[in-house]
Amino acid sequence: MMIRNPILSGFYPDPSICRVGEWFYMVNSTFAYFPGIPVFRSRDLACWEQIGNVLERNSQVSLEGCGHSEGIYAPTIRYYEGVYYVIATNVSGGGNFIVTARQPEGPWSEPYFLGEKAQGIDPSLFFDEDGSCYYIGQRENSRGSRYFGDCEIWIQKLDLERMELVGESHPVLYGFEKNAVWPEGPHLYKKDGWYYILHAEGGTERNHCIAAARSREVFGPYEYCPANPILTHRHLGKDYPVTCVGHGDLTEDGQGNWYMVMLGSRPEMGYTLLGRETFLAKVVWEDGWPVVNPGIGRLETSVDISGDSESSIESCLKEAAKERLEFCDQEHSKTYTFENEELPPEFLLLRNPKEGMILSGAEGAFLRMNRNPAVLKEQAFPCYAALRFRDRSFEVETELELKTDSEGHCGGIALVQSNDWHFRLECYTAPQTKVRLTACQGGKDTALGELLLEAGRRFQLRVIVDGLYASFFCRTAEKSFHKGDSQDPQIEGDWKTLMEKVDLRPLSTENAGGFVGCTAGMYASGNGRAGDGYVDFAWFSYKVLKKQSIGSGAVIEETEKRAAR
Repeated sequence: MMIRNPILSGFYPDPSICRVGEWFYMVNSTFAYFPGIPVFRSRDLACWEQIGNVLERNSQVSLEGCGHSEGIYAPTIRYYEGVYYVIATNVSGGGNFIVTARQPEGPWSEPYFLGEKAQGIDPSLFFDEDGSCYYIGQRENSRGSRYFGDCEIWIQKLDLERMELVGESHPVLYGFEKNAVWPEGPHLYKKDGWYYILHAEGGTERNHCIAAARSREVFGPYEYCPANPILTHRHLGKDYPVTCVGHGDLTEDGQGNWYMVMLGSRPEMGYTLLGRETFLAKVVWEDGWPVVNPGIGRLETSVDISGDSESSIESCLKEAAKERLEFCDQEHSKTYTFENEELPPEFLLLRNPKEGMILSGAEGAFLRMNRNPAVLKEQAFPCYAALRFRDRSFEVETELELKTDSEGHCGGIALVQSNDWHFRLECYTAPQTKVRLTACQGGKDTALGELLLEAGRRFQLRVIVDGLYASFFCRTAEKSFHKGDSQDPQIEGDWKTLMEKVDLRPLSTENAGGFVGCTAGMYASGNGRAGDGYVDFAWFSYKVLKKQSIGSGAVIEETEKRAAR
């Protein structure tokens, strides 16, 4: 049985995983996006279903004014005696915090902030056999920082009753390399009488890696694995299909089979739009040390678990392949309608939402964006509801109606990497009915194209992303029809081409920087003007256009692989 990589495609960095019974649970970083920290579950490590978000109330998290690559960093999920714990960092306010829940889908508690004692970022929790809980994290070198990225891994006991660090803080590791930079993302485990630390190093770009260390005592001294780094792609060259591999977490399936999740990037011709994604690898233990993908030593497009002893995962894979579970459909294609008051959990907003600005289920059928003066260039809350880029080639479409005659009020689709780097396909009804394509590059707007349309309020928009390029289309709609009623463009008029093959490389991590991937979604703005009026979106669709050269978690049996070729 094969599990395809990445197991979560698109902007899902810094994965953390734990197993409770037959279920695996996983969380990822979300930075400035809201709701924060998605929670996924899987029985087979291949098919992942999002069951909720940890930070779904404004009272839990403050993201106001934060940049795209600020906000929520590197969550860890753990389970102990009936309680789920997620610990993370809000670098934009409050620092390191813990939230808890009795069920992984929530509701999750208000945050317990750990205060000034919990310096740094990337916290994790470890529960020892005697019930003691330990905090492990990263901070600036307490002996004195000699250079940028000179950090240490440290451990301290955590009182779960008071949610407070107690006792002495113990620096334990400074990185395995000489003059190591950015040892971070640590996790602590215990196996066969040894305490193990897994941590990232080298920064989040092409020198990223994963290292291991061990000790007989929780506070050390720790010795580094002589084979470090136990996983990296830094030596494979910039053209290798997966780069920037690091930030791993370990799990065991209950049958003695070990696995690691980690982040990696899949650049296209040297440019990354999808962001850092979640990958899976097998782990075996040899001479008291973890060995990742033995005999291979790198991530591959699939993980073969057919040789794992008494693997319960393999039986789950067969069952999932038979049932074709919806969340195991790796063609991410889906049309969203908005009858319900809550958006599906995979939708992202930017920063804390303002009450009444974005309403799902308006009049029982629409996603309504009320007039908001904020624009995407501002570090504010814009009316933007989006999905991650999950594939290299895909299409997004929507139908919208502008319920306003105010000049400057617009609605449309945006492709966003950050405030300073995005594209906006915007419809206006005043002073003229038109569609405009604008590129924001380095914070500066440039109009790329504009089309005058027949007078009307209802529009359909289409954006086709093909690798590093995008094409933009529009048409007026005299009467609304729900996506799926008909695919014949003649019903509402032919699609008009605004621009084709627009270069998206400005949105890449290599150009725009930061830690986030791209998103595509519905957008509305008053462009600095407050007032009445709103934009109604009838539906939003995401459709995969091509099979990906590197898969995204699909479960394929050996016999099916041959038939699929």
